[in-house]
Amino acid sequence: MGTVRVFVVDDHPVFAHGMLNFLASIDDFEVTGTAGTEDEAVAGVLAARPDVVLMDLDLGEGTGIEATRRIAREAPDIGVLVVTMLGDDDSLFAALRAGARGYLLKSALPHEIERGLRAVASGDVLLAAEIGRRAIDLLSGARTTGPLVFPELTHREREVLDLVARGYDNYAIARRLVLSPKTVRNYLSGVVTKLAVPDRGALIVRAREAGLGSDDGDAS
Repeated sequence: MGTVRVFVVDDHPVFAHGMLNFLASIDDFEVTGTAGTEDEAVAGVLAARPDVVLMDLDLGEGTGIEATRRIAREAPDIGVLVVTMLGDDDSLFAALRAGARGYLLKSALPHEIERGLRAVASGDVLLAAEIGRRAIDLLSGARTTGPLVFPELTHREREVLDLVARGYDNYAIARRLVLSPKTVRNYLSGVVTKLAVPDRGALIVRAREAGLGSDDGDAS
């Protein structure tokens, strides 16, 4: 293909600035826009119609998972390459389920990111070598078990929801799951969207009615 048109979605200024400089150094790459939140990403990508989106998962407002899902639904011809710090199975599986065609970690070398962008822009799938086998296992159903409560949620989202239903606040959930409070907020945003509830109180009621949130006596 000719010029590869790239839209960058990342709310970390240092990483985003470095990525923009890197892309500008490649003759046949053109940056068509940038965004740091879910809504900005979706609106910007649908307006710019790039060949590929470089997508972080942990955004300031909303999540890269939901942004990917919305972009894939509205413009399935636009490829999404996730480049993130999150290397866990749940993030990987959620991104692929949302429609991402590539998944790299931010520790990837510049030439690996360039190769990933070119591959995804061309319609191919590219995964970091260290998570490729896990992705195959996930997609082949190796983790499939019996019926799940709220099957539309990822395992991590169900963990967060269970703790919310037990009465934990975001900071306590973050400590318990070894996450940042910002990441917990992003997970909760995804849960609220998927379950279509208006607020945290309604979310707790919905979760408890489904059997989540049995009290273990140490909520804080």
